[in-house]
Amino acid sequence: MEGLVFSRSKNYTLGVELEFQIVDRKTLNLVPRAQSILATMPADSSRIALEFLQSIIEIQTGICGSVTDVAHDLSRSIHLVEDVAYDQKSILYAASLHPFAEPFEQRLSPGDRYERIMRELQYVGRQFISQGLHVHVGIGDGDRAVKVCDIIQAYLPILLALSSSSPYFRGVDTGFSSYRTKLFEALPLAGIFGHIGDWKGYRKEVFFLRKRKIIQQVKDLWWDVRPSPGYGTVEIRICDMPARFSETLGITAVIQALVAYIAEKKFSSSRVSLQLLRSNKWQAARHGLDGRFNDGLGILSKQTQTLRNAAAELFLILEPLTKRFQTQKYIDPLRNLLDRGTGAEFQRLLVSQGKSHQEMIHCLRNDYWLW
Repeated sequence: MEGLVFSRSKNYTLGVELEFQIVDRKTLNLVPRAQSILATMPADSSRIALEFLQSIIEIQTGICGSVTDVAHDLSRSIHLVEDVAYDQKSILYAASLHPFAEPFEQRLSPGDRYERIMRELQYVGRQFISQGLHVHVGIGDGDRAVKVCDIIQAYLPILLALSSSSPYFRGVDTGFSSYRTKLFEALPLAGIFGHIGDWKGYRKEVFFLRKRKIIQQVKDLWWDVRPSPGYGTVEIRICDMPARFSETLGITAVIQALVAYIAEKKFSSSRVSLQLLRSNKWQAARHGLDGRFNDGLGILSKQTQTLRNAAAELFLILEPLTKRFQTQKYIDPLRNLLDRGTGAEFQRLLVSQGKSHQEMIHCLRNDYWLW
């Protein structure tokens, strides 16, 4: 922590982390096979990692220059892990909560940090069987990274609504599009952080929290978006695990363009009402794309509209940047999603048609690679 510096990185490069559930091929319940799968992986698979629980496995990219690079990197790794998992009577499942798994049946992954976290979180930690999508975007310096973090908070609910995929928990329809969000907010130092200002303010906050023994390291700050000094990136962490691979790439493309838009645009103010931020996030978690969005910084044409309409307008605003990054084709699946429905909406549709949670998982699995 001493001498905390923001590493140099190339602007708008990408790194993506996906957290998959490991489910048994027969029962479709979560199974603790991450260590076994990891031990069987080829020697060059260093970007496959354990997560908090042994029923989750993380797949990471390297540093990617484009969303196309992300697509190739992730596709190769996911297929490799899928093959190894299949040999161990398992499959990977992309959603942010398993629909019927019991928290107390899950096993903690080995490691001092995970054990320390579980000792502190207790009952809250035992329920934390959620998965998400994290996207790193390269930024040249700490001041711009903090500026992006402060401003992008106002638009993160749009990303959450687009990715929402966690309506069911312990066999119950929670009424939320992203119940993962509500579980995550029970964690200390998680969610919305307010306003930092600049790199000096971030360092001051980190050193203060370290001195008071509230955190041990910067990654103990489980914010919805945070500077990642070691990588020289802004890390967007609010998203659920998208139901389709194409949606993962689309959201990555939107995030890249939105970070560039904010980094390069002059804003008269980066402060947004904390209550407005909380309200927008609640609307996205509770209602998904049908939720209400209030624009706190005036990027969009309307002060208040649905998250569905806000997403459609944001795609148009970012079009010059998606053209610059040559990522327009990755946005198309998200435009289709606005009409077709999110992962959460599709799960509810399948259940309303009389399908069991196991049948629902099969349907979603079959659709994962659809464009």
